[in-house]
Amino acid sequence: MVEADGVPVGLAVAGANVNDFKLARETMESVPVKRPRPSLQKPQGLCLDKGYDFDEIRDLAREFRFTAHIRSRGEEAKLIRRSARFKARRWVAERTHSWMNRFRRILIRWEKKPENYTGMLHLALACIAYQASGLFLG
Repeated sequence: MVEADGVPVGLAVAGANVNDFKLARETMESVPVKRPRPSLQKPQGLCLDKGYDFDEIRDLAREFRFTAHIRSRGEEAKLIRRSARFKARRWVAERTHSWMNRFRRILIRWEKKPENYTGMLHLALACIAYQASGLFLG
């Protein structure tokens, strides 16, 4: 889970054969910082792709007080056909995933224990967050 600028805020680890939407609750619960309470003036959006287009995900977003923005299946394809200039808006999370590819220890999983791999993920995401903060002078 990333915030609007791509800074990582939550993490859930599972095997590659687990569907992403099944980890949604675990990912939302993993956010360590207490969120400000959303209001009508300052709602908090949750942007998800069509892989999360399920009623249980919409219920989960309501439970965590997010305003869900979930692309329905086929919606993006219709917009692409209608306008040649249309571009998908998934790039924020995808960009953060590509930043993780800089860490060889993450790219190639050497750890057998999930706890060790999770620790390496936390370290990599902390480095990404620190660099995004602007405090890095190197």
